[in-house]
Amino acid sequence: MTQRPHGPAPTSAPARRRKIRAASAAGLALAAVVGGTVGFARWFAPIWDGTPYPVADPAATARELEGHTQSAYTALGLPRAELADWPGAGLVAEGDDCHLRGMRHWSQRGIAYPPEAPGVVTVSDTWGLRGVPRAEAEPALERVRKALTQQGWKVTDYENSPHLPQAGLRLELPGAGRTISLTTYPGDRLEVSAHADCARYPPGTPLDGNGDPRLPAPSAPTELRGESPDPASG
Repeated sequence: MTQRPHGPAPTSAPARRRKIRAASAAGLALAAVVGGTVGFARWFAPIWDGTPYPVADPAATARELEGHTQSAYTALGLPRAELADWPGAGLVAEGDDCHLRGMRHWSQRGIAYPPEAPGVVTVSDTWGLRGVPRAEAEPALERVRKALTQQGWKVTDYENSPHLPQAGLRLELPGAGRTISLTTYPGDRLEVSAHADCARYPPGTPLDGNGDPRLPAPSAPTELRGESPDPASG
């Protein structure tokens, strides 16, 4: 009587190939799941954490903005106008409007004072002119519109009708995060302001007593501050 060998029956070649294919398919599926998870995490991270603010030196940004307002003053063509005292005028760096980004902070958006992003500020340059009657301001704004659009600025708001209580012009520099606004006010006054979007200031930036970046003293418009215009400004 012939005895049968002990142990599992030998696996046929087709069966082995089926097992190998099944194992390969399972490995590919696992790799796809892992890869998809990693890809989703990379895609979702900027949404959850928020896009990082760009980094910029506030003092350099302030000088850039002054160049823009200097260009606006030159285009206004109002040699008889004088520099006026203006509330909040000058070069300012502050973070009030620079909030934490990302979905993780959305629950705080509805509160009265959403948290500011630490180390992030917006820079502005504001000054005013007096002795600018409305009849002179309207053609002056048109001169600014023509001059700055030729320099690449885009008009986003323009109200220059004598039937409106105020005349105003607002422009932006596409892709640069810069805006310029000019607005008339009662008493023959005209405000000129330039604004830079929020940016994170580099480590080691000098700060003032309020903890905001220290900015240089205002110089624009140079003609009204006893200085010579900088031909490189604007």
